[in-house]
Amino acid sequence: MRYFPAFHDLSIRPSLVVGGGELAARKLRLLLKADARVVVVAPEANAEITRLAREGALTWHARPFQAGDVAGTALVIGATGIDAVDDAVSAAAQARGVPVNVVDRPDLSTFITPAIIDRDPLVIGISSGADAPILARQIRERLESLLPANLGRLARFAGAFRGAVAAQIGDGLQRRRFWERFFTGAVADKVLAGDEVGAREAMLSLVNGRAAQMAEAGSVAIVGAGPGDPDLMTFKALRRLQEADVVLYDKLVGPEIVDYARRDAERIYVGKSKANHAKTQDEINALMAEHALAGRRVVRLKGGDPFIFGRGGEEMDYLKARGIAVEVVPGVTAAAGCAAAAGIPLTLRGTALAVTFLTGHARDGEPDLDWASLASGKQTLAVYMGVSTAATVAARLIEHGLAAGTPVAVIENGTRPEQRVVTARLETLGERLNAEGIAGPALIVIGEVARQALEADLAEADAAARLAAELQRAIAV
Repeated sequence: MRYFPAFHDLSIRPSLVVGGGELAARKLRLLLKADARVVVVAPEANAEITRLAREGALTWHARPFQAGDVAGTALVIGATGIDAVDDAVSAAAQARGVPVNVVDRPDLSTFITPAIIDRDPLVIGISSGADAPILARQIRERLESLLPANLGRLARFAGAFRGAVAAQIGDGLQRRRFWERFFTGAVADKVLAGDEVGAREAMLSLVNGRAAQMAEAGSVAIVGAGPGDPDLMTFKALRRLQEADVVLYDKLVGPEIVDYARRDAERIYVGKSKANHAKTQDEINALMAEHALAGRRVVRLKGGDPFIFGRGGEEMDYLKARGIAVEVVPGVTAAAGCAAAAGIPLTLRGTALAVTFLTGHARDGEPDLDWASLASGKQTLAVYMGVSTAATVAARLIEHGLAAGTPVAVIENGTRPEQRVVTARLETLGERLNAEGIAGPALIVIGEVARQALEADLAEADAAARLAAELQRAIAV
């Protein structure tokens, strides 16, 4: 985030607009909507600016810009379109530490104006950091179509009752819960429908009723964050994150996903990797219960899906045994997400009629699996947490009848920008992982579905070898 978003009160000091044409008029319209005291400096002004000056809506100085014009201003906008003048405006403002925006010149600006959705007093600003203003405008247009026209009226209605609610509900957490219920409840619907009289009567009953004084019980949502790409999170997962008071998150959950949580939510890292646990499972269970029993909404955020090698079932049982409300929000599991991102189908008509999820994790060096069953039939094996035991898994499958030449694809950091796919034959899997420095997180896909990826890699390697040989011959000649 290059630019820090903020909203400024412009009613205290004057705002300076340098320029008298359409560029300047566009900017001063926004400023006047914000109750700014606008001063325009320009030798000439268009009809709109002239009229506004005559009506007393702004002050117009009909002369060229002078560096001293920026003194005492809240902000400065350069809108002449003349490079020499705009350069001078920017230099004068920055010399005095006054925020300055020069239209279409981010290099001369210390702030930019976003695309704005105005539902006064609710205002939404959308910025692309000056890189793609048309994109910001298009997003604004989409949001405009989604937001009720009376949203500002709802904000003012809530503001009128803030004092009464604060007087009735002293606890900050309980008060926030009250407002969350209000904005999704029947009273808000009445306001949006234009029935403010009915809404006011209902609100008085709501504020003074017993329900307002009752503390809401805490809860835990065990949420699957998907394999890494934030766009693969479900809508429900996003909602639970934005409602949470406390977020406990794993090593496989990237910061870009954790950032979807409410800004004031407490974030606790409980990541675990082999032989390196930030928190033990018992400590994680106790933390979830402690916060939930204190009345907080807890999100236990896990990579992939919490019920597929995520110990979500254990956590759910622990919480239920203590009378804590628990919800499970499924996520896109690593096998589905990573295979799709790598272009490898997990099932394929006539080739792979089933897919089996298995874990390569082992306490004593070797996973306890039914190798004979896994080595038989037309199926795909999706191995989670199997990098350190890959050679052992490959050897056991070959011992029990799976062909040594079976194609394998290893997808490291699947769905993320740094995704990498390494292919091998089953008999060389361990060697390939070591040679390529695969450290994980990685999903191992074993089966005929990976043949296309393997053959493409072999063809690429063969072409590279031929090119190298030709270069060597050319050098020798």
